[in-house]
Amino acid sequence: MDTSTVNEMIAVPPGQVTLSDRRTQRSWQVDLAPYRLGAFPVTQALYAQVTGARPSSAEGDRLPVEGVSWWDAIRFCNALSAHEGFTPAYLLHTDDEGVEGVEWNAAADGYRLPTEAEWEHACRAGTTGPRYGPLDDIAWYRGNSDERIHDVGGKQPNPWGLHDMLGNVWDWCWDVYDAEVYGTYRVLRGGGWFDEHWSCRASARRRSHPSYQVDDVGFRVARSAAP
Repeated sequence: MDTSTVNEMIAVPPGQVTLSDRRTQRSWQVDLAPYRLGAFPVTQALYAQVTGARPSSAEGDRLPVEGVSWWDAIRFCNALSAHEGFTPAYLLHTDDEGVEGVEWNAAADGYRLPTEAEWEHACRAGTTGPRYGPLDDIAWYRGNSDERIHDVGGKQPNPWGLHDMLGNVWDWCWDVYDAEVYGTYRVLRGGGWFDEHWSCRASARRRSHPSYQVDDVGFRVARSAAP
């Protein structure tokens, strides 16, 4: 079976995670209910199956989709929800000046982006160090990637069965990074194939404009657990 279009979801248990930001020296705790998270970043084949588009620079069905903006990821989540018969998590709208906006319906059972707290909790998978294993065993990064993207699932998963949480492509998250300083910029997590080892850590945070598209940024999908 071609698994490149299979959207395998992992059940993530509830928990508490402490987020921190090196720039502001701030830390904060978040309590999390159970949820589900994609075992892999969304592949090019799955993205094409749902949207009909192949935006990535590199080509390969099992490669993570990249060259996708945060807005592209939001629209994909809604399209995948409709494709599988779930209620879309996002309400998209455009104001009188053509500015696009989005509301998250937390009661919906459809696909969505993880919050950064959900992302970090899932990445750590009960571990407490900067990574859930030796970096060369779990991640594609500048030191071993030959400066190119790789098929999903080529490295060891974390203890909860999630692959490529570190390295290969950065993951878009739902959260605004710092509205007062960076406006609408959204959070990126995980590090990518072109990053040095220090960016591939469970706590590392990056930010980007939601319309930004680049060849080391992708995403994975989440779903809230049924009540």
